[in-house]
Amino acid sequence: MPTSYPKCSPSEMMGLLVLLGSHKGEEDVALLADDLDLEIDEIFPSLEYAEVLGLIKVKDGRAAFTDLGKRMTSASIRDRKSILREQLKRTALFRTLLKALEQAPGHRLSDEEFGRLVSFTNATGDDAAQNIVNWGRYAALLRYDADRHELIGVRRASSPRGGSGRSPPPSSSEPAVPNEEKASDTSSTGPLGSLPLLPTPA
Repeated sequence: MPTSYPKCSPSEMMGLLVLLGSHKGEEDVALLADDLDLEIDEIFPSLEYAEVLGLIKVKDGRAAFTDLGKRMTSASIRDRKSILREQLKRTALFRTLLKALEQAPGHRLSDEEFGRLVSFTNATGDDAAQNIVNWGRYAALLRYDADRHELIGVRRASSPRGGSGRSPPPSSSEPAVPNEEKASDTSSTGPLGSLPLLPTPA
């Protein structure tokens, strides 16, 4: 996957997918923007990142779901975040970030260390860095310690074979994976952020 970084929030991209789903999975980009009472360039960031993640294809001015995008629209909250998590891990940006966290002492990076990593991309400004963190938090790939100003890698423990099937409690350097069902995206302030997330099937 390319080195693209997210220029939209998770809720903005999800909102676009909801809208595309209401158009039976394929529609002119201009009509999608019109439905939102937005200019086309205002929905480009969400279109571009959904395409980077392999959820849609845009060709000749029309956006359409990929098979993965279709699967996401019918997935549960947990499975939806699992799909996003795996797709984010395939991007050069998150692959590099997660490798750095894996190798860092305590699986933690300071604001300065994180900033140096982001500086190697074409992302600019604190807002871009914050949005990268928001995506990582949303997909349960990382956490942020506001008191210590550190980025923390989330290590996903697998259940041991045999025995009770319970995973041992995480150590202080290996933060527990947050409850995905309760996780929320608090970064959404854009025009697409007011749209609901993808509906969970009954």
